[in-house]
Amino acid sequence: MTLLVRLTPPYPVLIAPGLLGGLAGHIAQRRLALIADSHTDTLFGDTVQAGLERPDKAVVRLVVPAGEASKSFDQLAALLEAMVEAGLDRQSAVVALGGGVVSDLAGFAAACFMRGIAFYACPTSLLAMVDASVGGKTGLNLPQGKNLVGAFWQPRAVFADVEALRTLPEREFRQGAVEVFKHGLLSDPWLLEHFFDPRFAPHGPSDFLATMISRAIKVKADIVAADPLEQGPRAYLNLGHTLGHALEAHSRHRLAHGDAVAYGLIFAALLAKQRGWSDETARLRQLIAWLKPAPLEVASFDELLPYLYRDKKNLAGKLRFVLLPRPTQPTLVEDITEAELRAAWRALQEVL
Repeated sequence: MTLLVRLTPPYPVLIAPGLLGGLAGHIAQRRLALIADSHTDTLFGDTVQAGLERPDKAVVRLVVPAGEASKSFDQLAALLEAMVEAGLDRQSAVVALGGGVVSDLAGFAAACFMRGIAFYACPTSLLAMVDASVGGKTGLNLPQGKNLVGAFWQPRAVFADVEALRTLPEREFRQGAVEVFKHGLLSDPWLLEHFFDPRFAPHGPSDFLATMISRAIKVKADIVAADPLEQGPRAYLNLGHTLGHALEAHSRHRLAHGDAVAYGLIFAALLAKQRGWSDETARLRQLIAWLKPAPLEVASFDELLPYLYRDKKNLAGKLRFVLLPRPTQPTLVEDITEAELRAAWRALQEVL
């Protein structure tokens, strides 16, 4: 199946099994940088390179270490220098093969190289398929926080090969599934109704996986089309991410993204409940029980405050949180008090 992200220009998201072996017909550029991490290169690099190379195409394969640490200035510089040495020019393209780290890093390299060249995304994790590969957000981390450096740079196309999910451990699949759950909370109750279906698993039926993925992507694509540069409603996609990113940064990225966002979702639900709004905590307790996230290793809420105040959504020094006053009706709240935050943190400890 194919979805269209309705930006200017629009671009397709193809969702099907077997896409990674036949990309040459979808990519017009003749000189390509195929960027993968050490893990995805081992799994898929030969297949993708063979599917890209033609007599009129040249592919340079660039491999970065697997893991969040690769979203760094040092790794970006190494990629850009390798692209120059390989003879890439303004008519070339970057093809990202991997999860969210590769998508963010390779997309930012494409945005920077010669002031911007074509970018294609081949997400191989569920998290990358439903989140990182769509919407044009690229970026690097700083010690002070996650994704504090980056650019909006939309892909020309996204190729989500559901067969790639067969290689995921159940634990990693569930990390990405947290974003699917979040998209259900934002605007698609069907996703929540089918979330705990046993077919929603790495070895589930391709058609069911493709349906879940396409519906989750559509939630994001619709929001991105309405607000491509995050000036308004696109911030809704950060539901659960304000605390989630703070937890990731505080842990130096030892806490996985899905675990962190799951904690952030229930924290946001507790904030909403304190205000007498929609109470999603029962549903989110079910998510936590299913996910079994790594334990929180935070001695006190004071440790998290500096990270919260560096969140990209903040304005004029004020914390802003995405909350759900009613199901599927998110809002950006700008008057959250520190007392509310501390009360929600205490409630989160009780829930856990």
